[in-house]
Amino acid sequence: MKILSAEEIRLWDQYTITHEPIPSIELMERAAGKCVSWLTEKYPGVASFAIFCGKGNNGGDGLALARMLIERNCSVSIHILEFGHKGTNDFQANLARLHDLPPADIHFIQSEQNFHPFPPGQMIIDALFGSGLNRTLEGITARLVDYINASGCTIVSIDIPSGLFTDRSSKGAPCIKAAHTLSFQCYKPAFLLAENEESIGEIHLLDIGLHPDFYQGVSSRFELVDDAIIRSIHKPRKRFSHKGHYGHALLVAGSYGKIGAAVLSARACLRSGTGLLSCHIPACGFDILQSTIPEAMVMTDIHSSINTKIEDDLTRYEAIGIGPGLGIAPETKMLIRDIFDSYRSPVILDADALNILSAQKDLLKLVPKGSILTPHPREFERLFGESPNEFDRVSLALQKAKELNCIIVLKGHHTFIATTDGRGFFNNTGNPGMATAGSGDVLTGILTGLLAQGYSSVEAAILGVYLHGLAGDIAAREFSMEAMLAGDIVEKLKGAFLQIQ
Repeated sequence: MKILSAEEIRLWDQYTITHEPIPSIELMERAAGKCVSWLTEKYPGVASFAIFCGKGNNGGDGLALARMLIERNCSVSIHILEFGHKGTNDFQANLARLHDLPPADIHFIQSEQNFHPFPPGQMIIDALFGSGLNRTLEGITARLVDYINASGCTIVSIDIPSGLFTDRSSKGAPCIKAAHTLSFQCYKPAFLLAENEESIGEIHLLDIGLHPDFYQGVSSRFELVDDAIIRSIHKPRKRFSHKGHYGHALLVAGSYGKIGAAVLSARACLRSGTGLLSCHIPACGFDILQSTIPEAMVMTDIHSSINTKIEDDLTRYEAIGIGPGLGIAPETKMLIRDIFDSYRSPVILDADALNILSAQKDLLKLVPKGSILTPHPREFERLFGESPNEFDRVSLALQKAKELNCIIVLKGHHTFIATTDGRGFFNNTGNPGMATAGSGDVLTGILTGLLAQGYSSVEAAILGVYLHGLAGDIAAREFSMEAMLAGDIVEKLKGAFLQIQ
């Protein structure tokens, strides 16, 4: 699913108005009707609504919604933020339609003296500002937002919570804190970043019938990974295939006390479908790995506690995953350099491999082209520097992906995949239960296994992150988010694969 900017959304509205064709006020009527249907289905017991409107088209949506609720015999109070101007034509038309009903309870807000108390059980509808907002709220508007947030009522925002920018950071700005956001047709960039979590609540996309030709023709910078994308990437197995068709993967992982990371990553690699797996680990982990993962081949380092040197021809591997539980000993840092010198196919770099790159940034220019880096936000900062907000971090990830000719998987609730051609993909599977030790090791194994099977780096990143999150969702339903372990994610990969068949 394409993720559109505020300007692209405006153009989509205008395209629909021109090419359906449909008057703009009737498109507004369509949007308001979808919102009313959602409200009455989700909250059938709520009979009292306070609707807050600005004088733009988002406020016009609010007025249309108010009229429809009144026609359903709901108790509705309407609060219009007064700016001293008449408002848009569609706002004025909807205000006139309201006046055609029995006397409506309309209030104009010019100062804090016009703030009305909220009766118990009343629901607040926020239709103050939409996705076209271009400046930070201040003065009476900011104070009104604070007053609404302090009400204790359930708040539902229309289009986007007021005060939130669609495609730039709103960090520190006064914004409505909605329990639900009823948005239209597609996700907005602001909905996918953790810094906006308190404002957006649960997102609900309502189909208001915007013209499909515009969506098909627009070239978006960002996409949300969905079933259609995954099914276009996933390659079902051929009937006459054998293990040689699915690649030989190598994992370089583990150190004394952290062999478990190697175990988790190896199990995930095998569950992702790789034909063969070899693991290079320190000698202390030999018995553990051989007994827990009989399907894997094991090579031990000359050192008992850390990885220092691989006595093998690396070119025989289709993919190499490096980092889980690896440690950052000086000898291990030299091993990373040696791998980069002798192996020019893409590798997966995670955990301590990234920490080594952070400490020796000259190694970044040696990373094989097409490699996949999988930092969490702190690792990303150590690699590339701090960002003042998440929008800037996403932009920096895209910049660095292009500079390094690598894929950057910036882990988070909606993990962001930055590609070398400037496109970005937000993942839409996973849950907070995956914030547990070893979850990243599992992802490294999955990505390594997929890369070994012949998926491109971009395909492996998109499919791997999606499967990782989907397996986590399946595990959470069985074990709960609190009780879920990283090993549960590995076990539920089978269910994830079955779901995308």
